[in-house]
Amino acid sequence: MNAPAVAASAIAPPGAPTEAVPLRARARLPEHEAMRLTLALPLVPLALISGAFAQSPSPSPSPSDHEWRQSQLRDAADTYTFTRFVLAGRYLTALPRQAADRPALRLDCIAPSEAHRSKLLAADLLVGTPLKILYVEPEEIRGTNYFPKVAVSYAMDGSGVEEHRWAAGTDRVPTGKPSDKTSVTIPADVLKKMLDAHAVVISVDTTQGVPVKLQFDIPDSASIRASCDM
Repeated sequence: MNAPAVAASAIAPPGAPTEAVPLRARARLPEHEAMRLTLALPLVPLALISGAFAQSPSPSPSPSDHEWRQSQLRDAADTYTFTRFVLAGRYLTALPRQAADRPALRLDCIAPSEAHRSKLLAADLLVGTPLKILYVEPEEIRGTNYFPKVAVSYAMDGSGVEEHRWAAGTDRVPTGKPSDKTSVTIPADVLKKMLDAHAVVISVDTTQGVPVKLQFDIPDSASIRASCDM
């Protein structure tokens, strides 16, 4: 009957009033038992916390990561509506600094209802970090303009690597926004091959010359072929 009083006294915080326990009752609790009880009490909150973390489920991948996401937008002059398709990819190499978003393929297409026929307006690879720009002299020089290009290498479904120079970003319709040097324009003939592939691996260089490798798993693209006349 006296054991509860002893336990209450052992766990009471310093300075808190405790119930008097007869000396004879205290002697009934072996010294090693009292020491074990004292050492075990601080471990209880830690066990509860670690258990809570262990039970937290890991986030499951979003279904939209494996399909083309569609949205309806208006052009910069607000004269027509176009469809934007976005497919998220993933980094195969670490970036020099944290990117705000994941890499993505972004296609802008206009429907036949807005034009005589459906067509592709823009196709861009969004890398998420500033890229190394190569200013290439045009075949016909007019003034002092040079074409900003990005060295790109890519492989589809494990085939041989191809190397090209693609235009940096886009300042074309429908957005009307200047390039921020974090994106690359995808040529239409290369885009058609991408839509027929299952996996595409692309490599570009950052402004520091660090290679960045990206991968895109291409889902069914029938809606894009219809909307973009691909």
